[in-house]
Amino acid sequence: MSFRATGLSQSQFEPLFAMSDTALAAQGIQRMIADEKPGFPCRVTLEDAEPGESVLLLAFEHQPARSPYRASGPIFVRERRVQAFDAVDLVPQALRGRMLSLRGYDAQDCIVEADVVSGDTVEEAITQFFANGDVRYIHVHNAKRGCYACRIDRT
Repeated sequence: MSFRATGLSQSQFEPLFAMSDTALAAQGIQRMIADEKPGFPCRVTLEDAEPGESVLLLAFEHQPARSPYRASGPIFVRERRVQAFDAVDLVPQALRGRMLSLRGYDAQDCIVEADVVSGDTVEEAITQFFANGDVRYIHVHNAKRGCYACRIDRT
């Protein structure tokens, strides 16, 4: 089963980059410097930030649908200009080596499939989820911290 993984659009975060740390803090956002790799996975590039790189840690509404599963959670975003990840049949490197929580949503934006899998075997889980005709898209989260990672759609 063919799939498409996408990162978030950086344009929605760009206004935050010019803000002071005080202004960011007033919105519950933290500016941080990556001090290890892996450890600061960017939700735009779907790669871990390099040590020394500036990132923002903020709450993001990853499931804005008007359903019981509406949700938000923490994400990291690099502060330098980057291109959003968008690839077919390619698992983003930031998913590898991590435990992942997959949530398959139907046309009403309700969860109809869910599992926890290794990022090294996530393709198998994606195939199994999409074998269920009711699954329209998948949200991937880091299982340990619950952070939203990316969206996966059928192609």
